[in-house]
Amino acid sequence: MHITILALGSRGDVQPYAVLGQGLKSAGHQVRFITFESFTPLIAALGLEVHPIPGDAQALVAGAGADMWGLVRSFTTLAKTYAHSLSHPHLGATDLIINQLPGGLYGFDLSEKYNLPMLMASVIPLARTGTSPLMGFPALSLPGYNRMTYSLGEQLVWQMFRSTINQWRVDTLNLPPLPVKGYFDRLGTRQYPILNGFSRYVVSRPSDWNEHIHITGYWFAEEQPWNPPQPLLDFLAAGRPPVFIGFGSMPVKHPHRVNDIILTAAQRTGQRIILHSGWGGVGSLSFPESIFKIDDVPYGWLFPRMSMIFHHGGSGTTAYALRSGVPSCVIPFVFDQFYWGKRISQLGVGPPPIPFTKLTASNLQRAIAAGTQSPEIQQRAAALGQRIAAEDGVSTAIRFISEYALKAKI
Repeated sequence: MHITILALGSRGDVQPYAVLGQGLKSAGHQVRFITFESFTPLIAALGLEVHPIPGDAQALVAGAGADMWGLVRSFTTLAKTYAHSLSHPHLGATDLIINQLPGGLYGFDLSEKYNLPMLMASVIPLARTGTSPLMGFPALSLPGYNRMTYSLGEQLVWQMFRSTINQWRVDTLNLPPLPVKGYFDRLGTRQYPILNGFSRYVVSRPSDWNEHIHITGYWFAEEQPWNPPQPLLDFLAAGRPPVFIGFGSMPVKHPHRVNDIILTAAQRTGQRIILHSGWGGVGSLSFPESIFKIDDVPYGWLFPRMSMIFHHGGSGTTAYALRSGVPSCVIPFVFDQFYWGKRISQLGVGPPPIPFTKLTASNLQRAIAAGTQSPEIQQRAAALGQRIAAEDGVSTAIRFISEYALKAKI
């Protein structure tokens, strides 16, 4: 098959789909990846064909700040630019579209225009259910409330993009505009099934999901040989396993203040720290020898060597943290990060999340102590890590994709 994967977002949004694309290529399929031009090196390194869309995810996140609606508005601003970059010449000889964008944005329209099957793929639980509310909504015991939150969330996103997409449908695709309600009732059906790239041990399958909504397990890349720098190896060998702290792609407005918090908590707990600078400028100060700064290190290699992991709660980072078998704690900024932080606490594999806006040396100190001094948390984290490691999410996803293609008679 010729498969086109549409994935636009931060690195954490894009990388799992690149891993899935690599698996599909290894299974004999031809894969084209449509993403921001800033990710061209990442995708090309996996041997996948890339069609770049104008945009830089790092600049997008930095400009929006740690604000969910700021991020949505930033993507909405870019929508007109990349809408006109999505048309048949770029899809080429596509047989199937795999769409990462929430709600099937853009992929649904391309599927309709060119009579192509489309499969939704998500690394966070967004499919409708009556068992729990959509992430970001409070838990309330009201009749019909849970399902209503999904409809409301879908409409909030759809109304932000509706005018741009409808104009693109009319001007570029020569399709009629979609109605005010949109097309969301058609998602999670036989025509547009949903693949969820997370573990059933982390997110239990809701009892009311139908047979067209699947949980595959996380999409982890195959471990590649990596030669760690000698200073990092020396630091790891110089004492007990350190604590990892990093905020990934999240912007940090006052990195000096955060650095002071980390330094104070490290001194109070006596813990050695590996500090990931990321995009936020954290780690810009000079630190004592007990704190080691890193840039890009494979999480699959690094995390199992830690005593505890503090991270921003991106879905990809959460997956690697949980698979490592090490206690973790989320310091969330926006949206699904709060969900993953709560799940870690509910599963008993780490302390409750600390929202970034409430981060202090004292609560960081308490969380470090909770994760590094609790045998119960450590045992549960290790057991969960083993279950996740035993899954093969990529192979399971490829099997579902093949079954869908057979039913669609590709």
